[in-house]
Amino acid sequence: MSLTLHGYRYSVYARIVRMVCAEKAIGYRWVEVNPFALDLPDSYLALHPFRRVPVLEHDGFVIYETVAISRYLDEAFPGISLQPSAPRDRARLAQIIAIIDAYGYWPMVRQVFAHRVFRPYLGEPADEEQVDAGIAAARKVLAALEALAGDDGYLAGDRLSLADLHAAPMVAYFTMAAEGQAALSAYPRLTAWWGNMSRRPSLTDTDPFA
Repeated sequence: MSLTLHGYRYSVYARIVRMVCAEKAIGYRWVEVNPFALDLPDSYLALHPFRRVPVLEHDGFVIYETVAISRYLDEAFPGISLQPSAPRDRARLAQIIAIIDAYGYWPMVRQVFAHRVFRPYLGEPADEEQVDAGIAAARKVLAALEALAGDDGYLAGDRLSLADLHAAPMVAYFTMAAEGQAALSAYPRLTAWWGNMSRRPSLTDTDPFA
């Protein structure tokens, strides 16, 4: 088997795929790619024409887009299943991932984390208006996830799924900011879910700041 994962160490989307691999005990070769670089090689653009990460290569099969990669890994490799079998639970999984991607990523990662944590980490100034706007938008996302989360400690169904692995890296970044921690604490189901997910080895072992 030849499996290569191209990704940026700080990317939440690359981390999602790495978590899937960890949960299913899938080995892979990691190739670091900075999607923000101006001089991405043509060889990489041939794999991903939109200049993003991650990209998966598996025995000559190339696929990009995180949801597609995650589902492929779950279905093509043995180990625990990360997609529920019940139609309603599978629909909820797809709904939660769509919510996180469409409404959560920008405020939680690109606004709150980027301006409160990452820019200062790089020695750059934070934009307080971006942080405030991100917190305000994130509250709506958190409220929606709180309403949808199940009673079993998972976001979709009664066991770990791709929904949990998709959300965890974004919440990890969001809660690195004190404002993010405070915002999350208003939602008891999500707080309990995060208490469990934050200790999961697939998350802690892929922490880019560790």
